[in-house]
Amino acid sequence: MISFSLALGLLLPLGATAVAQDTLSVRADKVYTAAGDVIDGGVVVVADGKIAAVGTGGARGDVLEVAAVTPGMVDLSCRIHTNFYSVEQTTETSIDMPVADALDPFSYLWERELRSGVTTVMVSPFDMNVLGGYSVVLKTGGEPSIEARTVKNEACLRGCIGPQPSSGNFAPRGGPPTTFYARRPTTRMGVEWVFRKTYYDLLNAERLGTEVDEATQAQFDVLKRTLAGELPVVLKAKATQDVRTAIYLKEEFGIPNMILDAAAEAWKEPELVQRSGVGLILPPYPKDGRVPDGTVNDSYFFALDSAAKFHAMGVTIALSGAGAADVGERMGRQAGFAMRGGLPFDAALAAVTINPARMLGVDDRVGSIEVGKDADLVLWNGTPFEPTSAIIGVVLDGVLVVDPRSQP
Repeated sequence: MISFSLALGLLLPLGATAVAQDTLSVRADKVYTAAGDVIDGGVVVVADGKIAAVGTGGARGDVLEVAAVTPGMVDLSCRIHTNFYSVEQTTETSIDMPVADALDPFSYLWERELRSGVTTVMVSPFDMNVLGGYSVVLKTGGEPSIEARTVKNEACLRGCIGPQPSSGNFAPRGGPPTTFYARRPTTRMGVEWVFRKTYYDLLNAERLGTEVDEATQAQFDVLKRTLAGELPVVLKAKATQDVRTAIYLKEEFGIPNMILDAAAEAWKEPELVQRSGVGLILPPYPKDGRVPDGTVNDSYFFALDSAAKFHAMGVTIALSGAGAADVGERMGRQAGFAMRGGLPFDAALAAVTINPARMLGVDDRVGSIEVGKDADLVLWNGTPFEPTSAIIGVVLDGVLVVDPRSQP
């Protein structure tokens, strides 16, 4: 097998390593499908960018032999936005703004994720607004255009509960304001106020039959979709008080589909989380056990057994790498950390593949190895997620973008 350090050395620029085949077969000691079964001595046949067959025989075309194969990983908290350029800050509620219009398809970050086995990501606006607009689900490789890589446009309405949307704002004093940052919210309570006011503006307009301008109506239409359950609301909520606030807002307005991102301290409110029916995107496990806030001088303790406890309670969880630069902190390693905290292997696999795919409604294309789905595969030199195992190959849409045979 190929060692971890050597495997990293083999990952040349994708333009040089991408190998397209009409038919590609991966024969593995174990095929972890994330569809409820593990196939010993299995074969995955890829044709025309899709999974053509899964079983124990029938290999054809170019054949690769590896220790294990899993579906391409799916990260719903991948930070490949363009920071302040990805969010409209003249307002705290840029509800109908699509982040897809502000992404850089040529960023090196896409390649880094792909090399790490993450083949599908959700990219969201930079969390400086209470409601920042539409997120988008994308493939991490392929033709360098956002349109070509899009799996699902307008995937969710992205928002943030906590101190981040209020950071930089201030109360105007001593004359007229000279900047649009002289505004609410300036506190956590103000962030909640903006969220509630936004939804109550919609409800009151409908109750009173108030006519609104075209721009306001466009935002109201987005909010209506969230109330109807057609559009998930994904709120960043790290601290305990922010998790509680998000859940209370969900229940106050009857938002059917809410997902909490970076929910570091959700473990402190397990019964509330379970009762509410929210899904959780857990942050990367930090080396010192504390997740920094990022905008204020604060951090939050993230228990190692959080994923295991929520799984045991029936709460839908997804793990994330949050675009980590350190190889040891990326998506596959997060699954290993969760297992160290007691999460069973099959649940860890689901938390980086089929669970996040289902959360955003893209499981018809990605998240598991099943006939007809996109041929996104991760090839391993040992048992996935173990400290001694490494990703040695990646297939994206049927194209071998990282070839385990490319040795010096």
